[in-house]
Amino acid sequence: MGVVNLTPDSFSGDGLFLMPEEALSRVSRFVEEGADIIDIGAVSTRPGAAPVCESDEIERLMPVLNEVCKRSTVPLSVDTTSAQVAERALQAGCHFVNDISGLRFNPEMAGIAARFGAGLILTHSRGTPATMQHLTQYTSLLEEICHELENSVRTALRQGVERDSIVIDPGFGFAKNMNQNYEVLANLETLKRFERPILVGPSRKSFIGAATGKEPKGRLSGTLAACALAVSKGADIVRVHDVAETRDALRVSEEVLKYVCQEPSLLCNGGW
Repeated sequence: MGVVNLTPDSFSGDGLFLMPEEALSRVSRFVEEGADIIDIGAVSTRPGAAPVCESDEIERLMPVLNEVCKRSTVPLSVDTTSAQVAERALQAGCHFVNDISGLRFNPEMAGIAARFGAGLILTHSRGTPATMQHLTQYTSLLEEICHELENSVRTALRQGVERDSIVIDPGFGFAKNMNQNYEVLANLETLKRFERPILVGPSRKSFIGAATGKEPKGRLSGTLAACALAVSKGADIVRVHDVAETRDALRVSEEVLKYVCQEPSLLCNGGW
């Protein structure tokens, strides 16, 4: 999943606010590089980000999205927590809604996704982008994430979304400190209990910067490591800013995974 940010304040420094032609060019490049899905958003959800009114979000998003929907040969996702924006995007031809609030902000978004037969990505988070990094207190991190995601899934099902249309995202960087992000990555297979595709979005995030000492644009190597490890732990979709490099890394990971305990051996059986 290639990320296209139509924002003036993207944490990763790749925002394309008021640059529609460059945004269209980036979508085309991502598709050429092998992106299977394009995710387009017009509101920053970085820690501390201020809210944006729906009219401004629509004004930023729709001119570009309308053109992308005409031209793109891959499925499109809209990154929004607004039911009104989601509806406009689905009317234009989007295939997924990517809701980082997990339906906490607008439960009615699930009904809109159901009406269009769209995919729905449910992300674990707490609070708002402005408050979420003050809400990192967990007694049992993985169990609480799964419990809170289950609430999101139930909301979606009650609103008519088919279970087969749901994707689960543990929410790297959302209401989690550095150590918690790494704990989630190390135990990502816990989310397999949902029996739904798992999406991860570690790309250029601060927990990678904390380990590498790099600013967002210098976090490619760390992002590739996180994506490769996530796939080895069961991730099905990786949301990234660097499509070509990530695709190469995942090709290698997938080749290795073909041989993990494929045949009985002393190593697979736990001893010599």
